[in-house]
Amino acid sequence: MSARSRDRRVYLGSHPVLFALLAATRRRPVTRLGRTLLIHDREAFVAGLTRIPLDRTAPGTTGGAAGRLTGGDLLFDQQGDDHRQTRRATSDALGATGVQRLRPLWTGLLDRRLEPLADGGRVDLVPVAAEIAGTTAAALVGAAVDGPELADAARAAAAAAARDHLPGLRRRGTADVARAATERLTALVAPDGGSEAGLATMLAVAAITTTVAALPRAAAWACDADLWAYADSPALADELLRVTAPTPLLPRVAAEAGELPGGCPVRAGDRMLLVARHAVDAHRGEPDPERPAPARTAQLVFGAGPHACPGARLARVQVADMLRALAPYRPVVVRARVDRRSALPSWRSLVVRAS
Repeated sequence: MSARSRDRRVYLGSHPVLFALLAATRRRPVTRLGRTLLIHDREAFVAGLTRIPLDRTAPGTTGGAAGRLTGGDLLFDQQGDDHRQTRRATSDALGATGVQRLRPLWTGLLDRRLEPLADGGRVDLVPVAAEIAGTTAAALVGAAVDGPELADAARAAAAAAARDHLPGLRRRGTADVARAATERLTALVAPDGGSEAGLATMLAVAAITTTVAALPRAAAWACDADLWAYADSPALADELLRVTAPTPLLPRVAAEAGELPGGCPVRAGDRMLLVARHAVDAHRGEPDPERPAPARTAQLVFGAGPHACPGARLARVQVADMLRALAPYRPVVVRARVDRRSALPSWRSLVVRAS
């Protein structure tokens, strides 16, 4: 199976209706469906994040879902100086020094968890990624909790919240399920509550869901395309994050009227579905470590401007470290199952063996 065909299964298996709609409209830079704008074009994607004032707490957005579930001051809904100060503190924790401090946590796990490959055994990379994600997130928020347990709670909370706020029909009770899942997660990361409980909860969700989506998908593509010769190239991780686009869609709501490139008007209250996957050409070119996409393009999988994800460095280093740890085994995929309930397009199981 080709790398692109296998990765396509993740999208079609996890959110088939939504991604079929995005695929059907991607040839137009922007498509309006009532009060919803589907934004595929790179320039319009950046403008939607940097030039259109956003309502951080609107229903149907990541920030709105986070605020309703946690009831706390979050990175998503803060304004002005509060927003900048929180982002600065988060960026410091996830900067070069912070990532190097956390790095031994996952490199040690990779050494232990991949060891069966040396003896001809098989390894499921999804629980490996989940343990890496949970252990890293626990250290990041200062929680004394088991990594796999935290990862399980964060993934459940994210999946429930996504079902409650993504476009489409909702089953009855989704809001109650999402609230209960978030309360379970908050009890793990901030058992004593406090003003930072909401922020710790959302940092855990963001770090864990992105990592569990990104690491196995990047590894699967490297297996299928036999990219192991480039494992020591920093460009490989960037290119695989670009073509897999772990967070492929950013739902936002305009707080004020504006205009996107090409003359497309945006009204206050319009919902913007910003398709990062298409903005970075993930649906077109293959990953090419020898001729990678420009950095300004690859970076868009993490957002843009004041809405860029502060965890970009962490994601790149974790993906690069996993690829380097796998490369000596030149693994191949022997079994893959899509996670049909996850918040982000993800594998439920990805089993590899050494070639």
